[in-house]
Amino acid sequence: MTNFYRDNDDIQFLFRHIDLAPLADYMEEGFRFAKEYDYAPADTAEAVQNYDLVLDSLGRLSGDFIAPRSEDIDREGNTLNPDGTVTYAKGIAESLDALAGADVMGFTLPHRFGGLNFPNLIYSIAIEIVSRADASLMNIFGLQGIAETINAFASEEIKAKYLPHFAAGKVTGAMVLTEPDAGSDLQSVKLRAFQADDGKWYLHGVKRFITNGCGDVLLVLARSEPDRAGGLGLSLFVCDRGPTVKVRRLEDKLGIHGSPTCELYFNNTPCELIGERQRGLVTYVMALMNGARIGIASQSLGIAEATYRIGRDYAATRTQFGGPIEKLPAVRDMLMDMKIGIEAGRALLYETSRVVDTEVGLEKALANLPVDKNAAKELKNEHRKTKRLAAMLTPMSKYYCSEMCNTVAYDAIQVLGGSGFMRDYACERHARDARITTIYEGTSQLQIVAAVRGVSGGTCEKYLAELARAEYDPQLKDMLDILKEGTGHLTKATTFVKEAGVEYMDLYGRQLVDMAIALITGYLFCNQASTKVDMLLPVTNAESGGEPKTITMKDRKAKIARRYISKNAPKLAAITDTICTGDKSAFIEYDAVIGPTKKEI
Repeated sequence: MTNFYRDNDDIQFLFRHIDLAPLADYMEEGFRFAKEYDYAPADTAEAVQNYDLVLDSLGRLSGDFIAPRSEDIDREGNTLNPDGTVTYAKGIAESLDALAGADVMGFTLPHRFGGLNFPNLIYSIAIEIVSRADASLMNIFGLQGIAETINAFASEEIKAKYLPHFAAGKVTGAMVLTEPDAGSDLQSVKLRAFQADDGKWYLHGVKRFITNGCGDVLLVLARSEPDRAGGLGLSLFVCDRGPTVKVRRLEDKLGIHGSPTCELYFNNTPCELIGERQRGLVTYVMALMNGARIGIASQSLGIAEATYRIGRDYAATRTQFGGPIEKLPAVRDMLMDMKIGIEAGRALLYETSRVVDTEVGLEKALANLPVDKNAAKELKNEHRKTKRLAAMLTPMSKYYCSEMCNTVAYDAIQVLGGSGFMRDYACERHARDARITTIYEGTSQLQIVAAVRGVSGGTCEKYLAELARAEYDPQLKDMLDILKEGTGHLTKATTFVKEAGVEYMDLYGRQLVDMAIALITGYLFCNQASTKVDMLLPVTNAESGGEPKTITMKDRKAKIARRYISKNAPKLAAITDTICTGDKSAFIEYDAVIGPTKKEI
C-alpha cells in the first residue's frame, strides 16, 4: 500500500514541529462544539489526532486509488455534450466519489453543516497530498474555498441551502470570475446582473477560463451597478447550474486535462446576492482569491514532490559511466537543489497557512472583545499585525511555490534525459501541469506586486526582526549572522527603491521579494533545525557502497539550513548592488531594444 502522507518525512516532521494547539483552539472556539456534536473534538489532543487520522486516510486514498488513475485521466480529458453539459473523465468521477465517501469535501466548513472544521494549515497539507496524486483533481477538490466564501459572507438561508451539500460531496463548485476582456484586471468585468420587477436577480453574459465551470454551484462576479465603472460596480452572486447556464466550449489545454476549463454563457440565469451589493470584488472575491492562492501553492508543492521523486529514483537506478548517474556532481547538485527547493516552499506555505489561521482566530475573538481596554487594544493590534503579515505571505507563497514547481519539473526531465521527454514517464505530464500554476489565480507578476508592498512597507522588516529574536540552536549562530547581514542588504535595497519611486519599485519588485523569501525561509529552516520534536531517518550512504545509516531530522535540517543560507548569501549582496545602480534602461531603452510591432511599421 502507498500512503502519500506517511511516506513524506518532511510533512510528518512539520505536522509534529508546528504548534497546532492554538489553531485547533481557534477553530473549535475553546472546544465548545463537543457539547453539541459527537464528532467534534473535546480538547487539543483529540483535535490533532483527528487531523492525523484524516490525513492518513487521504494519503492512502491518494496513493492507492487516485494516483493510478491520473495517467488515463490526462489522456482521456473531459467531454462537452451537445446540451452544453460536461462529462468528467472516468477517473475524475471515480476519485470524486471516493473523496466524498471519505468525508473530506468539507475540510474547513463548520460542524453544523457537516464539515470537518479543520484549520487552513491541515487543508494545505491535504491539497498537497491530492495534487501529488493528480494535479487536475485538485482543481475540483481544492475549490472548497467557494463553500468557505458562502459561509463567510452569505445569508443563513443560502448557507443552509448549499453548505451541507458541499460538505457531503454531493456538489462541486466554480469561481466564475474571468471574462474575455477581464483576466487579471477583474475591475473590467462586464457580465450583467439585474433585478426584475419582483426583486429577484438574474445574470446575463459570458465568462471564460472557468475552472470546473460545469460545477453544480457557481459563484459569479457580475456588474450589478451598470452606471458605475470599476470594482465598486461589482457584486457577488451564487447560482445553480441549470438550463440557462451553458458551457459553450471546453478549452484545449497544455496540461491539467482532468480539470474542465469552460467558457460559460448565462442566459438570464436566476441567482442570489452574496452579502452586500458593490462589495463583490473589493471584499468577497479578494478573500476568495487569497484562499485560492494558498491552494495553488499547495498544488505546486504536490506536483513538485511527485516529479522530484521520479527524478530521484531514476538517478539512483540509471547506470552510465560505470555507476548510477546520481554520483555525477552536476546531477547530485541539481537533485539537492530540487529537494531543498521543495522543503523551502513547504516551510513558507505551512507558515503562511498558520498565520492565516491565526488571523481567522483573532478575527473571531474580535467579536467578543475583552472588557479590559488594554487587553482589547492589544487584541486589535495583534489582529492588524497578523492581517498585514498574511497579506504579504500569501502572494509570496503562491509566487515561490509555483515558480519552484516549474523549475523542479523542468529539472526532473533533465535528470531523465531523453526518457523524460517521452510519455513513458510522468515527468512530462507533471511539467505540463506545473506550467499553469504561475498563471492562474494571479500570475507571478501580480503576486510580486501584492507582496512587494509588504516588503517595502515595514511588514517584512518587523517579521524578520521577530524571527531573529526567536531561540535557535547555538550551533547555528554563524548562519544567523549571515541572515542578519542579509537583512541589512534588504533594508539597503528597499530604502533605495522607495526613494526612486513606485515605478522603480515595480521594476525591481521581483528581486526584492526574492530577497525577502530567501531570508524568511532561511530563518524557518533554522527554526526547524532547532526543533524539540526530532525524528530518526534512514539514509543511504552512496560513498560507502550503499550501506544504510541513520540521521536525525534535526541534524538533516541543520545541513539544509547551511546549504540554503550559504548559497543565497552572495545572491542577496549581488541583488542589492544591482538594485542600487539605479538602472532604468527598461524605461528609457525599451523602444530601441524591442523595436516596433508590425502594426507600428
